[in-house]
Amino acid sequence: MGLDSWITSADQALRTLSGGAHASRPAPSAQECTLSPEERKLSGALLRVDHVGEVCAQALYQAQSLTARDARLREQMQRAAEQEVDHLAWTERRLEQLGARTSVLNPLWYAGAFGIGLVAGWAGDRWSLGFVVETERQVEQHLAGHLDRLPTSDAPSRAIVEQMKRDEAEHAAAAEQSGAGSLPAPIRLAMRLAARVMTQTAHHI
Repeated sequence: MGLDSWITSADQALRTLSGGAHASRPAPSAQECTLSPEERKLSGALLRVDHVGEVCAQALYQAQSLTARDARLREQMQRAAEQEVDHLAWTERRLEQLGARTSVLNPLWYAGAFGIGLVAGWAGDRWSLGFVVETERQVEQHLAGHLDRLPTSDAPSRAIVEQMKRDEAEHAAAAEQSGAGSLPAPIRLAMRLAARVMTQTAHHI
């Protein structure tokens, strides 16, 4: 990839971390209900974790598109990243509505995920796709867990998370259909452990 691609990637990083993401699709809507202070705090913490996941998704897809050998795969990664921008913008806006903040560690999360994405991409397209499949499956499970924990009265947050979950499943399926390799069990375990550290930290910070 040329210098222009790296400059574009750097620009996307700044957009992701500046809090100015713009969605191409309208946010899923639902009737707003009155939340108790405890419910609002819980929803804010869970949406902050989801927002961190989208920050990491931007970094991963940007890095993997930079290192993709196949032009079609590069375009697939870029399309997925564009859809993830919607998730980023939706969660940012919902956090504002809840009176909650994004994680102060977002630059760290982005840098770490970008590095992991580069390694996955350099390993080859088949393994890069396998990494996408495993990542999206874990995110889908994570979002399902958040749907179990979000207050039933917080319909707007639940609508956003439900749409995100559907999109992540589509990304995993697309990567599988493109020839993803199955990652070794130790790598999948390491990914789960890293995700657990991130989610537990982002819940509070």
